[in-house]
Amino acid sequence: MAPELAPHTDTDGNTVSSVEDAFVALSAAAPEGWRVELIEGKIHVVPPANGEHEEIVTEVVDQVVSRRTDKELRTRTGIGLFVPGVSPTGKVIPDLVIAPKGSFSDRLEYHDPAPVLLVGEVTSGSTAENDRGPKLRGYAQAGIPCYLLIDRERGHVVVHTEPSGQRYARRTEVEIGKTVALPYPFEFELDTGEF
Repeated sequence: MAPELAPHTDTDGNTVSSVEDAFVALSAAAPEGWRVELIEGKIHVVPPANGEHEEIVTEVVDQVVSRRTDKELRTRTGIGLFVPGVSPTGKVIPDLVIAPKGSFSDRLEYHDPAPVLLVGEVTSGSTAENDRGPKLRGYAQAGIPCYLLIDRERGHVVVHTEPSGQRYARRTEVEIGKTVALPYPFEFELDTGEF
């Protein structure tokens, strides 16, 4: 049974529920593996990723882990971030988050993005427009230093760096299959040929 929405009364005396209430209810009722995100005032329910999507995320994680000599950074999948730039109450679950060890040791479902060094998204038909638009703007506004966008539909990998307002000042794009440089503190060539 889905949780009930908390009612409110509008100026005409009609009972309504807020988008935030609906988001909370849908999040609680979502089947395991489904993601519920609140982006620019709209609720997006995303089904579990397909195998290709997960292989790409795993490959990026493996390359980051194998090329880093220090063990202070952690890769995370399925962790929620509070990204107000995506919407007034933006709540997203990126495909990949890299941050220092201990950054998310609280019990919150959605976390402050301040410690995040890299956020990654792998597009699918249902998420591509959000990944290219609202999430790009939100991650930049949150000051996340690097946004790695693996755009399967367009066949490109884009590394966005130097956040400035709602955009990134620097953008490096390559076709999937080539290498692309990741910035400090990663400083290695990501081999997208493994995707």
